[in-house]
Amino acid sequence: MADLLALLDSVEMSPPLPGDEAAAAAATLDALGGGSVYPSSIVAQNGALYFLANLAGERRLGILARAGHLPAGFTGGDERVSLAGQELALRRCLPEHGNAVALRAALPFTAPRLLGLVPSFGSGDRLGLATPGHIRGVRGHACAPIFAQQSIREMIRTRRTPEQVLDDATWGVFQEGWRGGFGADADHLKTAADVDLCTAAGYTFYTIDPGEHVDNDADTDGTAALAAKVEALPWRELESSPRSLRAGYAGRTFSLEAGLSLTFSEEDFLRAAAKYGRAIAHTVGLYRRLVERLGAGAFELEMSVDETATPTSVAAHWFVASELMRLGVRWVSLAPRFSGRFEKGVDYIGDLGAFERELVQHAAVARQFGNYRLSLHSGSDKFSIYPLFARHTGGMMHLKTAGTSYLEALRALARVEPGLFRVVLALARERYLQDRASYHVSAELSRVSDPAGLRDSDLPALLDDFHARQVLHVTFGSVLTACDESGECHLRRAIYGALQQHEAEHYQALEAHMRRHVQAVGW
Repeated sequence: MADLLALLDSVEMSPPLPGDEAAAAAATLDALGGGSVYPSSIVAQNGALYFLANLAGERRLGILARAGHLPAGFTGGDERVSLAGQELALRRCLPEHGNAVALRAALPFTAPRLLGLVPSFGSGDRLGLATPGHIRGVRGHACAPIFAQQSIREMIRTRRTPEQVLDDATWGVFQEGWRGGFGADADHLKTAADVDLCTAAGYTFYTIDPGEHVDNDADTDGTAALAAKVEALPWRELESSPRSLRAGYAGRTFSLEAGLSLTFSEEDFLRAAAKYGRAIAHTVGLYRRLVERLGAGAFELEMSVDETATPTSVAAHWFVASELMRLGVRWVSLAPRFSGRFEKGVDYIGDLGAFERELVQHAAVARQFGNYRLSLHSGSDKFSIYPLFARHTGGMMHLKTAGTSYLEALRALARVEPGLFRVVLALARERYLQDRASYHVSAELSRVSDPAGLRDSDLPALLDDFHARQVLHVTFGSVLTACDESGECHLRRAIYGALQQHEAEHYQALEAHMRRHVQAVGW
């Protein structure tokens, strides 16, 4: 108790407590009542001691201070407690948005930050419960994590907001005592309205997705059609003209490295400009919107054209990077559309040799334009290409995973609540044909077992089956928003309740899966 009082009087932020000390401090705080304290969360600064407790499956922020010295900005209920004969004030706070904002201000390690040009790993969290497991999976590995990452599309389907996604990451970072820094990715933003929502919430990393402005037909159009499309580009936004742009590329040869070079024919130029010209203009517009909202240098940018129908040629990659640079855009990573199939939740499908030859040239382009990271989207479970990607990018890579964490939550459910998992699988089978429309998947519904015919012990293995994984992966929105006529989402509530009750099993599944990813990359 004396040690806890000494900790309470810290002016500078206290270092993480060693295991035994943390457990002893947590036990002392437990004795004050109100829940089971997470030992790793305990930290003191400026005369206040902060901790996170689990109260019947619900998180509660606790702040302990001397009477009259509770920090401002936090809302909650106050009480007097006695510790080693001294009277102290204890405030218990709900994990609400205002308290998350106050926590990020009081304890900066719980706030996202810029990551710079280092190898990075994005781990999406559709439920808002996964960050502790993600932290355990990356701890001790040489990659910068992005714990808050979700697209507007997924937020709509899970009925979450940008603020909720970031707040959930904050609480998870606080719970685990993670002080290694993390990013917050406003993923696959398509409109200025999307940008405004995420800048207001406090994100640090912005993935611009101009895929709707990519002309996939340009890969097969004839020369006349291509020329007409180039003439019709938005030249005001591109701050150029057809003649000027053509002069910068057509007929020119660009050196890369190690004897590699890239020669643009007239056709190469026309295809690259026709395919990506409008996407470049759209990206520039959203980038400038970010500068207006946040200021230059106050955020990090990724351009993503991975969710398009056709691959990004090496010439088109050069064209895109060159034009972004000419127009004043500064970015830290770019996600081309690689050849092969990057389907959700399963390994890469395609010719590994052809992928590697293509990757070598894409990585050379990235190094030529300032050594930005190549970004691998739909990166969950692409174990066969991780070593290639890490080697040829020299570690200058960003690996982005998303729905994998939801699948690992379902794996935990299959183990500890098989009856509930059966309900989820039955609904997923019912909704798959509708929900697959916006995803690149090829699972066959006929090859997913009817849960009624399976033993409980068979259920976890479904999370390793190609077809079952994809069916479960893309139907998350239907599962989480299955509500009755009164608006009650009983299935969602049951899933959250089970995962909170069995959080150890949930975190164990997440840790094992995330660790498998980072180890395969070689981090």
